[in-house]
Amino acid sequence: MFLSVAVRAEQPKVVGVEYFDSVEVSLLTCAPHEEVYSLYGHTALRWHDLHTGDDLAFNWGVFNFKKPFFVARFVFGLTDYELGITPFEPFAAYYKRWGAMVTEQVLNLSSVEKSRLQKLLADNYLPENRVYRYNYFYDNCSTRPRDIIERCLDGKVEYAQRQDYEPTFRQMIREKTKRHEWATEGNDLLLGVRADLKTSREEQEFLPENLLYDFDRAQIRGNDGTVRPLVVNRRMAVQPGVQVIERDFVMSPVEVGAALLIVSLLVFAVEWKRRHIFIIWDAVLMTLTGLAGCVLFVMLFSQHPCTTTNMQVLLLNPLHLFFIPSVVRRRQTRYWTVLLVMTALLLVGAFFQRYATLTPILALCLLTRYWIHLKREK
Repeated sequence: MFLSVAVRAEQPKVVGVEYFDSVEVSLLTCAPHEEVYSLYGHTALRWHDLHTGDDLAFNWGVFNFKKPFFVARFVFGLTDYELGITPFEPFAAYYKRWGAMVTEQVLNLSSVEKSRLQKLLADNYLPENRVYRYNYFYDNCSTRPRDIIERCLDGKVEYAQRQDYEPTFRQMIREKTKRHEWATEGNDLLLGVRADLKTSREEQEFLPENLLYDFDRAQIRGNDGTVRPLVVNRRMAVQPGVQVIERDFVMSPVEVGAALLIVSLLVFAVEWKRRHIFIIWDAVLMTLTGLAGCVLFVMLFSQHPCTTTNMQVLLLNPLHLFFIPSVVRRRQTRYWTVLLVMTALLLVGAFFQRYATLTPILALCLLTRYWIHLKREK
């Protein structure tokens, strides 16, 4: 949803209202391409002065990978993005190279509103204002342009109602990652209960294509009672090109899960026949589940709003790692009772959220271990 590098331009000068007659302000909606960070699309504003030729893209998706502790800050929802300004041509060329279409919606703004927008953009670009705390669902490169446009109007935007369309955050992002199964699996693992709640029209606009859809059907109701369409023209700023879809991994999550379950069942069958338990397989499954649990446990303390209540932590948690020594040494342990309770709670949690593919498969694999240990004790 962003350009990884942006060329900063000079802050625009504040001039008289008459200057803005030649200015065209547009919402740019950039289609996804095959980089993981772009799977959800991107939104920017275009400021095009048809008289002077000034042509700038205002992009709220600029960030710095090299910033200290970037990954840790992202995990905990402490990622800072900023507003960047770049000439429109290199902005468009970036998406052209990826074969990603850019749709331009020219906004129906008066000269007074353009003047007000210019001041808002200039203020937002000040060093003390341009950096903001990024929130994927509620404050991102799509919501920021929408909000600043709404603030510059002499009136308010009236959006058309969507009939029977209340998708969840999970459903929307699964649609965007459907060609990238491991991205979908990762999202399903990290997102919790709140991602499965129905969303409002405003919340759905975190995705650029939903904002584009709503702008096409929106109108401005002025303070004087007049009504005008928000968008006066729609065109392609960049034509769609050819994109090569690369598979993330040789095996899909379903295939990995199926292989894991088959191995577990084969181990179970051999153990049942030979009356011998392969402790190493216990350790492998407990390690996988415990490490995944460490990730989910950390996310409980994240500022990401949809990760802090995740029912999968009922099974995927660090407790498995704690019990590995006692299981490997064949000591008397309460682990198997704890496992049964965690699995039962996981089943209850399934009524409240959708799980990642591998979560119930890991539960089934661990239950085969519970069963074989139960038979051994008898």
